[in-house]
Amino acid sequence: MLAAAVLIKVLIVTGTTDLPYHDWRVSTPFLRAELSKTGRFEIKVAEEPRGLNAAALAGYDVILWHYNGPRLGQEAESAIEGFVRSGKGFVSFHGVTYGACYGQTRQASGKYLQDAEAWPAYADLVGATWKVENIGHSARHVFPVKYVDRAHPIAAGTGETFTANDELYHKLDLRPGVRVVATAYSDKAKGGTGKDEPMLWVNSFGAGRIAHCPLGHDISAMAMPGFLRALSRSLEWAASGAVTNEAAPAADKARVLVVTGGHGFPTEFFSLFEGDARIQWSFAGTQADAFGRKLAGRFDTIVFHDMGETIGEKEQANLREFVEAGGGIVSTHHAIVNYTSWPWWYEEVIGGKYFVKEVPGHTKSAYKEGVDFVATAVKAMQKHPVMAGVPPLPVHDEVYKNMWISPKVQVLMETDHPDNDRPVVYVGPHEKARVVYIQLGHSASTLVYPGYRNLVRNAILWTARKVN
Repeated sequence: MLAAAVLIKVLIVTGTTDLPYHDWRVSTPFLRAELSKTGRFEIKVAEEPRGLNAAALAGYDVILWHYNGPRLGQEAESAIEGFVRSGKGFVSFHGVTYGACYGQTRQASGKYLQDAEAWPAYADLVGATWKVENIGHSARHVFPVKYVDRAHPIAAGTGETFTANDELYHKLDLRPGVRVVATAYSDKAKGGTGKDEPMLWVNSFGAGRIAHCPLGHDISAMAMPGFLRALSRSLEWAASGAVTNEAAPAADKARVLVVTGGHGFPTEFFSLFEGDARIQWSFAGTQADAFGRKLAGRFDTIVFHDMGETIGEKEQANLREFVEAGGGIVSTHHAIVNYTSWPWWYEEVIGGKYFVKEVPGHTKSAYKEGVDFVATAVKAMQKHPVMAGVPPLPVHDEVYKNMWISPKVQVLMETDHPDNDRPVVYVGPHEKARVVYIQLGHSASTLVYPGYRNLVRNAILWTARKVN
């Protein structure tokens, strides 16, 4: 980790993106928090970029460009150009690849017209142009991104590929001199071009360095470890011309895999894992991405916030191996519906099942959104490590009723609300793994509530065996 005195000074330039497709109000704090966790950067945010001038930029090493709004005006644009030409850095990504700075105007149909005056230097700062008739991408999906220039500092020392869960931009025209560092295959079956498309490139701008990555559509895309690593390394290279190899994770950190998919959720969910030095987390948005290869030895705990009744044989085998090896499981909210076609999972691991339809011997389970209720600790469990610093939780959340709950679970929190089963948080019955199910977690207000955040983080650390 770099010493505080030599932290790279980053200015995130934002304040306008093409809403509702790319919401800077959500993505900017997320990126600031994630990049800060690397220990390499000191980050500030400019939300009114039309007021920038040379003096305002003088103290920074690199700009992270996250702005897709109106032209800034001559003073601000000239100041940014001068900043980079002097030897500083400029890094941009995804939704800034088109728009007003290119002289393009969005129509009501969603199409763009090339009908305004472009910022003359903008294409060179981004390293590409995009003809309005070519603006588009394949269907959002999970795909591998390959580092094709292994000699470049951004790619050197990394894995050959990383996984994206994103839109795959295509048909971009790169500027002369651009050096492509990573590509992804644009599958025709997904509406793509059938070609390898550039996913990360670099170039010079005067004495400065620029890097652009077309990935990063939303929080789920930005949370992918490969994207965050590529962005972090791009910032460091653009600022200094070199990249520091990441330090190995501290042995006392909980290595956490966070799994989503199959159900919508507030973006505040990801903030549960931010800003806690005890947790190092990765993200997977599909079962294949999460469980497609062996898990044992790679993670201490898996946090489930996905929802799918079935699971593939390969994924099932890898997940079972992880559990039998004593890996930790934290299942939250709608993940109680997970893998209900797999009795071992809900009977022996989670210890509960939500019935999406009536079956012989059990009625259909029920839910109701937007209910005020209180979850309190079971008196005998108040000193359990998962309950440390967790007060009674008054929440506005979703209630579940008529679930099957194993008599073997150890209930930690309960409610007396008539529309909810009494257990709300409990320890699963598996003899080798540590397992916690937390029913709460539907609403944004619950996800940001300090007591709930303590509960989830305690569950992660306990199931990861970092506390006893």
